[in-house]
Amino acid sequence: MSDLKAHADLLRELHHGKLLVLPNAWDEASAELVVEAGFPVVATSSAAVADVLGHQDGEKAPWREMFAAAARIAAVVPVPVTVDAEAGYGLQPDELVDRLLEAGAVGCNLEDTDHRAGGLVDAAEHADWLARVRAAADASGVPVVVNARIDAFLPPSGIPEETRPAEAIRRGRLYRQAGADCVYPIGMTSRDDVARLVAEVPGPVNGNTGAALDLDTLAALGVARVSYGPRFYRAGPGQLRGALETLRRTEEPDGRAPRR
Repeated sequence: MSDLKAHADLLRELHHGKLLVLPNAWDEASAELVVEAGFPVVATSSAAVADVLGHQDGEKAPWREMFAAAARIAAVVPVPVTVDAEAGYGLQPDELVDRLLEAGAVGCNLEDTDHRAGGLVDAAEHADWLARVRAAADASGVPVVVNARIDAFLPPSGIPEETRPAEAIRRGRLYRQAGADCVYPIGMTSRDDVARLVAEVPGPVNGNTGAALDLDTLAALGVARVSYGPRFYRAGPGQLRGALETLRRTEEPDGRAPRR
């Protein structure tokens, strides 16, 4: 537990200072590549991990499989691991924290999408749940770093486009008051919206790069951390498809590879 606490403390510290860049991993090999490239933290992508396991994102994969994948990743890297735990899989806060720590993770993303009823969970209700996660983590002796994902900008949220920035700010404030260490308005692509949220929600903000939001811009706006989700995982099949197409074009008419 002392090693986990040290990793949790380090992960929290990395949210203050230089922009924390998290190229998300999905298995042991990708996690090792992240570390070899010099990144100080490994973050998982639930969409990528679920796809590797043969399931869709959105809590369609059994939570035990998702945590087992996280444990395999944490076992092979010497740096803090933060897990995309989706909406918590219906687990009670103390059990969720126990599963994270058993997997060797010291951070988590927790989103406010309601995967059962659709739309978003009521903001006050979700803040209360986050507060109980915070309390359970603190009681464990490992101050798990909670990144509260705000899904107001995602189409299934049901939030009208013109009110999404204000709703993200409202939820961000509530989640920070509940004890979340960082808020993550996923899908927020406007520079002005990001600047406003950073100014109006206290504490670290997680952002994503986009057409008008490169790493330098996000850092200048005061964003503390940037994650990439399944972006790199999804790039892999495209590269494989291109390689296979090239290989197919070099085959002999009977389908055999040409002799060299």
